[in-house]
Amino acid sequence: MTHPINTESSSPTAQDGAATELVVDVGPIAHGGHFVARHEGRVIFVRHGIPGEKVRVRLTDAGESSRFWRADVVDVLEASDDRTRHFWPLADSLAAWRKGGPPVGGAELGHVTLERQRLLKSEVLAEQLKRLAGVELEVEVEPAAAGDAAPGGVATSDGDTGLGWRTRASFAVTPDGRLGMHAHRSDVVIPVHEMPLALPGINELRLWDIDLRGISRVEVAAPANGSRPLVLLAPEEGTDARRLNRILGQLPQEVSVASFDPVGGDVLQLRGRTWVQESAAGHEYRVTGEGFWQIHKDAPGTLVGAVTGFLHDGGYLLPGSAVADLYAGAGLFTAPLADAVGITGSVLSVEGSPGTSRDARKNLHGETQVEIVQGRVERVLRQRPRSFDALVIDPPRAGAGKAVVSQLIESGPRAIAYVSCDPASFARDLGYFRNSGWRLESLRAFDLYPHTHHLETVALLVPAA
Repeated sequence: MTHPINTESSSPTAQDGAATELVVDVGPIAHGGHFVARHEGRVIFVRHGIPGEKVRVRLTDAGESSRFWRADVVDVLEASDDRTRHFWPLADSLAAWRKGGPPVGGAELGHVTLERQRLLKSEVLAEQLKRLAGVELEVEVEPAAAGDAAPGGVATSDGDTGLGWRTRASFAVTPDGRLGMHAHRSDVVIPVHEMPLALPGINELRLWDIDLRGISRVEVAAPANGSRPLVLLAPEEGTDARRLNRILGQLPQEVSVASFDPVGGDVLQLRGRTWVQESAAGHEYRVTGEGFWQIHKDAPGTLVGAVTGFLHDGGYLLPGSAVADLYAGAGLFTAPLADAVGITGSVLSVEGSPGTSRDARKNLHGETQVEIVQGRVERVLRQRPRSFDALVIDPPRAGAGKAVVSQLIESGPRAIAYVSCDPASFARDLGYFRNSGWRLESLRAFDLYPHTHHLETVALLVPAA
C-alpha cells in the first residue's frame, strides 16, 4: 500500500543545467541493492526506493547510448507502509541530496523496515535461483543467531534494530585528513562522525577526531569478544615516520596499530599486535591484518551451526570421516570439523592467502587430524587427488566457478556444504552442479548484513542418484 504525498509531472527536468530529475514508479528489487523503474521504455536502476512507491529520482549515471540509467531517490511522492526513518542521515538519500550531495554507501536499505528488507532479499535469492540455476524455491531469510548458534544453527530474532553488528569497517580519508566513506560508485569521500552499523568498540575509537593527513585508507577490526582492536593505516606515498607517529599518538594506548599496503598486503607493526583474537564455536582464532573474518558479530556461530548441522544430520560428518574445508581462511570451519571427525578422521584445510593460511596453521596447531595447505583450491585438488565424505566451501564473492565445481565433483564427496555471500554466483555454481547430476538438498539464508542488500546462504548439495 502507498500513501499519496503530492504529485508531479514525470517529464525530465534539468537542475542547474546538469542533473536531471524524473518521477517514476518503483518496481521490483534487483540483485545489487537497486530497484527497477522505467521511463519512456528505458530501464532505470533506482536506489533508496521501495516497490510500489512513486518517487522523484535524480539521475546519477545516464547517457543516451546507455542500455540503462542509474538514479537515487530524492523525494517520495507516494510512500510504502514499509518505509521508515533512516537511522543514519549521511546514508539517507533524501536528506543527503537536500544538502546537495550523494549519500554514503553501505546502508542502502536503511529506509526499509527490517522485516521487509528480509522479504526483499528472499525475492532476490529466488529470482537468481530461477534465472541462473533453473530452481524454483522461496527461502526465508533468517536473522543471525544471538551469540554462538547451537548445533543445527537455529537462528533466533531478538527484535534488534539491525545496528551495531559490524566487527570490521573500512574508511577512506578526505583531502584534508578527516575520516570518511565513499558515496556509492563514486570517488567522492564524505566525512563521517559515526558508523551506526559498527560495534561500539569501533565508534568508541573516535577516529573522526584524528588528523589523518598522509593516510589514504583506514581499516578497523574490533572483535566481538571485546579483545584488543586493531587499526590498520594505509600511508600515502611520501608519508614519513614522523607523520605516522603523530597519528599513533592520537589513538588510545590499548589499541594495536599497524601500517599496511592495500596492494601487496604487507603489514608493519607500529604498536601492539598485527592481528586480532576472535572467538567462535568454542574456539579461539588469530586473524592477521586484513585476513578474512565474517563481519557480523554473530555470523561465525550462525554459519558454523548451519554447516555442521546440515552435514551431521545427513550422516556426512561423523567420527572417522574424511572432510575438506576449501577457501578455509583462518580455520573458522576447520576447527569444528576437526572436533566432529575426531582423531580417527581427517580434515584438509586449503587457503590461498599466505598470511591467512599461516593463521590457520597457528589456530589448528596440535590438531593431528588436520592438514593445512596454502595454495589455490583448484591446484591443490589437482595435485593431491583424494576422496572425501564431505566438503565445505566458502569461496569469495565471485564464487567457485565451473572448473572448480568440476574438480569438486571429481573428488567424489557424498555431500558439499556451500557457503556463499552472493546469490548470483551461488546460483550460477548451483547450475553447474545440477548440470553434472547433483541436486540442492537444503538451503538456508541469513541476514548477516542488515540495512544493506547483502545476504549469506548455506546450501547442502548431494549427488542426484
